[in-house]
Amino acid sequence: MVTGRSGNVARRKVQPVNDKIENKGEELKGRAKEAVGDATGNEQWQAEGKAEQAKGSLKQAGEKIKDAVKGVKD
Repeated sequence: MVTGRSGNVARRKVQPVNDKIENKGEELKGRAKEAVGDATGNEQWQAEGKAEQAKGSLKQAGEKIKDAVKGVKD
């Protein structure tokens, strides 16, 4: 594990990347769930899949806004 001042900087840089990966994964999971729901006619899975996609997309949009604000601050 990284320690000290430079370690804090390293963790701050890695965390947003992890968040982006997690958010994209949530969106993809939603797409898969919706596809299974479509294939089986399961309306609950279709709805849950759409909701997960929307949640993941919204989180990704939030990350993009954070990145834009960081760019302005720097």
